[in-house]
Amino acid sequence: MSTAVDGLQQRFLEISEPDTDGVYRDGPQRRARRTDLAVRALRELWTQACEDVPFDVPREGIGLAAVGSLARGQIGPCSDLDLVIVHDVHILDQEQLAAFASKLWYPLWDCGLGLDQSVRTRQQCEDITDKDLPAVVGWLDMTPIAGDVDYLAGTATEILARWRKAARQRLPELLGSASERLERSGRLAYLNQPDVKESRGGLRDTTLISALAASWLADRPHGRYDQAVERLLDIRDCLHLAARKDTDILLAAYQPRVAALLGLDDPTLPRNERDVKAIDDLQTMLARLGRAIAFSWESTAARASHTLTHDKPRFAFFQVFTPRFGGRREAPTFEILAPGVAQHEREVVLAPSVKPETDAELPLRVAVAAAEYGLPINALTLRNLGRCPITDRDWSASMRALLIRLLASGSALTDVWEELDSVDIPGRWIPEWLAIRNRPSASSAHRFTIDRHMIEVVSRLGRRSQHGHGYDDEEYAILLLAGLLHDIGKRPGVDDHAREGARHVPVILERMGFAPRVVDRVALLVREHLSLSRLAGTCDPNDIASAGKLAARLDHDPVLLDMLLDLTKADGSSLGATAGETITKHYGWSQWRERLVVTMADTVRAAMRR
Repeated sequence: MSTAVDGLQQRFLEISEPDTDGVYRDGPQRRARRTDLAVRALRELWTQACEDVPFDVPREGIGLAAVGSLARGQIGPCSDLDLVIVHDVHILDQEQLAAFASKLWYPLWDCGLGLDQSVRTRQQCEDITDKDLPAVVGWLDMTPIAGDVDYLAGTATEILARWRKAARQRLPELLGSASERLERSGRLAYLNQPDVKESRGGLRDTTLISALAASWLADRPHGRYDQAVERLLDIRDCLHLAARKDTDILLAAYQPRVAALLGLDDPTLPRNERDVKAIDDLQTMLARLGRAIAFSWESTAARASHTLTHDKPRFAFFQVFTPRFGGRREAPTFEILAPGVAQHEREVVLAPSVKPETDAELPLRVAVAAAEYGLPINALTLRNLGRCPITDRDWSASMRALLIRLLASGSALTDVWEELDSVDIPGRWIPEWLAIRNRPSASSAHRFTIDRHMIEVVSRLGRRSQHGHGYDDEEYAILLLAGLLHDIGKRPGVDDHAREGARHVPVILERMGFAPRVVDRVALLVREHLSLSRLAGTCDPNDIASAGKLAARLDHDPVLLDMLLDLTKADGSSLGATAGETITKHYGWSQWRERLVVTMADTVRAAMRR
């Protein structure tokens, strides 16, 4: 017997077919059409099911609702349908409920749709907020489809009200679950084959943001965030079309097709070059979207956490008398960390009366304070820093010193640089940074994007060398700047990125006003940053002749050799294994590899002495 949902999966795919040029456009409109088609078909199926059972299904006290992506209007070409029958406990007995539910579920299964279904009483739905945190996040969007719509709407209203009452107590659990997911799935921006749903910066984070906004603990971000969500949904839709199934893992096998559907394929290039460039552009896009969504989630979570400290009336910036309640409110307290920079509620903020539009050095002072005190930068402060007259040239001595302090902050550097990057500050300091920002490495050994990899390398560079030599201030600055710029030459079409990077280094550092000796040595280290590793892998590490050639290129300077060894080890050890894996097993940087490099360095040192 035919049903209202026959061929529904095929109709989803027809709605999702790309335009005549092979590009998938108008994603929001297509998702709206798929949602409307699904809702109309389910309403017809409900009516048909009511007629097919040998008992009367009441018009009140029972209904069919959608949750998940269908409820949010985000259903993909091959997405599962998340449906629930909500009923009053006295409406039908268990046998009748089972018979009626089977009239709804079996036609959906038979037509090839994935289905996540349940049958719950209204009380069971309302109790979700107390028992199942992941479920309540999805159920906050519960949307009535068929049956007693008013009964379903009342249930949805009660779920939302109970969530708002419980949100303050459940917030630590919600944030903890997000942190655990980050450990499992990594960051969307840095993965070669990401999970576009579960990774940090993926679609799961957007549902958490909506949940926090619904709780009234924080406002929902808009603007660039909304654009990022829609574009990530477009990528998910194209992934479904490429895989022809419901999947969230963007495997390498699907990436050429997904890139082509998104219009990233350049038909003027040879086929092999087309795929490489298209995949590179796709991963660059993913990194940009993932960073935007991750920043929005982390900012929203921080604001929600701060809300918990304000159960009492919020303070005002000025002490005022309130006739109704009497007394005075306390003014906010600021702990000054640096000129124009303060700490407030465990965040770095701008001190009162600071004028960002007149202070080019302010972003560096804020960043150094955040890194050295281990504090996040307030989201509004980050936006205000964008108003600073940031320049890429004619830096003052204090600005150069602050940059080196920031680069010397160790593991704290990665988070602070990420925050600055969210408002595009690094690219204003170093315009060449924009050419490698968010770009994946052509080498499969790299898990991180090129820019993130370079920051990871810098964060691993200590003041004492692996050989035991302690660097003075100038030497340490040279090493840190070399780490920051060692892959700046990794651009499309460049065969020797070390030599290309060495060409860019003098332009960048001379603009910023670094001394010629610093510029020359940074350029040399960038040019040679692969030499130790390549020699160790291609010749006898004890070969004094080969070592002598590298010694000559290093001007027979043992300090430069120490720097090159430290840079090589930081570069190799920061490639980044996937979650749950080890660098040793998957990426070739192991204790054995390190011993080869150190032995090669010792041979170069011996050549220098000779």
